[in-house]
Amino acid sequence: MEYLPQLVLAWSIQLSGVLSPGPSVALILGVATAQGRAPALVTAFGIGCASIILSLATVLGLAVLFAQMADLMTLVRLIGAAYLAWLAYGAFRKAMEPPSLNIAEVRPESHRRLWLSGFLLQLTNPKAILFWLAVASIGGVGNAPAAIIALFVAGAFINSVGGHGLWALVLSAAPIRRAYLSARRPVEAALGTFFAFAAFRLATART
Repeated sequence: MEYLPQLVLAWSIQLSGVLSPGPSVALILGVATAQGRAPALVTAFGIGCASIILSLATVLGLAVLFAQMADLMTLVRLIGAAYLAWLAYGAFRKAMEPPSLNIAEVRPESHRRLWLSGFLLQLTNPKAILFWLAVASIGGVGNAPAAIIALFVAGAFINSVGGHGLWALVLSAAPIRRAYLSARRPVEAALGTFFAFAAFRLATART
């Protein structure tokens, strides 16, 4: 029980990041509207799996360590910026030449590729990293018993999968899809602009 307040505070910080729109939600939006609910949920699961790595890094103090290593953080930033730029390219390409959105006619990406897209995006997601640094700033549970650490990681995973899964369900709903169909070019252009701006900010940020 002595660790419960700290766990609840950490999970609350993480959940606020999960429920606030950012690159991961933008990725889910693109998948949900183009491929449907199941692919969006697989993407959300990949994002959730990345939370296992990020929460373990927080427990081990790696988040704070990385923040103090300029060269390593620069490399992480550049990798993240490159991935966001690639997502921007994909969104702009869809804006220029919108593919068919009849799910029966669309060939969905493999589950492995969808999972990997979500996983890699979340690992390099600057918003997620900032929220985990905030979690680390309140003090980790690295000195806690193994059972508490396992509970912390499991809670972070449930938070992420549940929150991003909720985004996947909402964004793949019929009204959202119809709204997207009526304005798909500007929506994809907006997503591309968002990813491009995020890539630029991440690439030019100071460590």
